Amino acid sequence: MLKLFTSDQIKAWDAATIRESKITSFELMQRACKSFVTWFTERYDTSHQVYVVCGTGNNGGDGLGIALLLHEWNYSIQVLIVRGTNTTPDFDAGLKLIDGKIEIKEVTTPELEITSGSIVIDAMFGTGLSRILTGLHAEIISKLNALDVTRIAVDVPSGLRLDAPATGEIFKAHHTVTFQAPKLCFFLPNSSAFVGQWHVVDIGLSKNFVKGTKTNHFLVTLKSVKRLLKPRLQFTHKGSYGHALLIAGSTGKMGAAVLAARAALRGGVGLLTVHVPANGNAIMQTAVPEAMTSQDEALDFFSNSEIESFYTAIGIGPGLGQAAETVNGLKNLLMSTSHPLVLDADALNLLASDPELQTKIPHGSILTPHPGEFKRLVGEWLDDFDKLRKQQALSATTKSVVVVKGAFTAIALPDGSVYFNSTGNPGMATGGSGDVLTGIITALMAQGYAAAEAAILGVYVHGLAGDLAVREIGEIALIAGDLVSYLPAAFKRLS
Repeated sequence: MLKLFTSDQIKAWDAATIRESKITSFELMQRACKSFVTWFTERYDTSHQVYVVCGTGNNGGDGLGIALLLHEWNYSIQVLIVRGTNTTPDFDAGLKLIDGKIEIKEVTTPELEITSGSIVIDAMFGTGLSRILTGLHAEIISKLNALDVTRIAVDVPSGLRLDAPATGEIFKAHHTVTFQAPKLCFFLPNSSAFVGQWHVVDIGLSKNFVKGTKTNHFLVTLKSVKRLLKPRLQFTHKGSYGHALLIAGSTGKMGAAVLAARAALRGGVGLLTVHVPANGNAIMQTAVPEAMTSQDEALDFFSNSEIESFYTAIGIGPGLGQAAETVNGLKNLLMSTSHPLVLDADALNLLASDPELQTKIPHGSILTPHPGEFKRLVGEWLDDFDKLRKQQALSATTKSVVVVKGAFTAIALPDGSVYFNSTGNPGMATGGSGDVLTGIITALMAQGYAAAEAAILGVYVHGLAGDLAVREIGEIALIAGDLVSYLPAAFKRLS
């Protein structure tokens, strides 16, 4: 897992690198400039007019170094300096290096002479910003955001804060080129309009610092997920891979049950039983012949299910409905089983309508709400950071894993840690996508994966299937069934 650090930790990371490598702060800055310029020159040719807008801190020093390197690559460069109250030594050193090689303009008003179609590089503020931008800096950012240009931020868009909600004027980057590791704010919904597409460039920061520094926030990577996947041994059989129970479906919503069941089977479970309303039995037996069924006494909805001791995981929620009998059935399930559950969709909506039920959730369960379901569970939040705190609190209170679905799906564990997923795409914003995820995670739990492992692995594979599907189908035409179809390729990619 890739650790995500706070702004204070990033400063300490820089300092540790300087000590270990026996280099100066300015030399580290030069490393960062070279990495940025390598990224830039691979994407934009010298026909572009480039404006580098610098503050007078270390981020401004980065901007000056970048401008000089691009000048040496024969780009047409103009530097615009927006002065603050002080300058840093690295900024002063960068200014001295330019020494008349590049045109520099001191900006004292928000009136900017910038050519349409050019590239604007934002190097006004970096990771250490701890206030709302006001005055000239805010006015200039507002002007830059209105221009018909390509906007690229150095490390972090100016005005965006790493560890707190950002308000006021914020640079709206099309691309953010960040140093060494992504920043926590990149994974939060309200930052998306400012960060644009982010890219990480390596500047050789200390690996020892990473190993020795604790954090609660992580990015799930392909390498880390590969370690979670359990290999299949030669002398095993279907009983070796668990027996899952899915409680799903109601009249008019049997498709959700079918999607979840197909996903569970593609998720590797040895045996699957799907508990369905009596009227849904023929649908399930026809659509998913590999699954067994048990029939509810009710014709159109879930009302009750006998939980056999041989089930190794239980998932409930897809297409369940919210009939009064279903509420009682969920209560009975929560009271009668010690099995950790995978709770999704209407199971979560029923929990939200009766907070007392939430206290009955077996420890070690997994809740998989989308943002609307999550809001019903925890109420309104002030901002993305408050939303994250509420997710951590729900996980701690229920002693369960809480998966809030969306871009960079956040997975909160009871110990307070949060894992952001790195797979998936907007094409997956389609009905049934969550049902597929429920099936995958239930299958993994049935095979003996711990709740945290099942959630992290399941979310990653679900997103990876979506990414593989998009290559062939595109985002617009993607449907949930495509995710199931691409699960074999996704698991194969991990093996």
